[in-house]
Amino acid sequence: MDQTQWRFYETYRSPYDPCPPLEPKRFIVPPNQYIVFQPENLPQCTPMQALQLGTLWPVLYSPYDHGDWRG
Repeated sequence: MDQTQWRFYETYRSPYDPCPPLEPKRFIVPPNQYIVFQPENLPQCTPMQALQLGTLWPVLYSPYDHGDWRG
């Protein structure tokens, strides 16, 4: 799922803008934005896994890998 979490956008640049164009911006959409309601019987992590991942439900885990975050 982590590949679909990344989004990009380019800022508008006027033809008359004297400044150099900005690089495309990259951001993460967290997995909880894709789930509109909490379905029943979602699999849960063990307590130790939940502490390591930061969430009780594996489907809501996102590694937030910054990687090459500049685009």
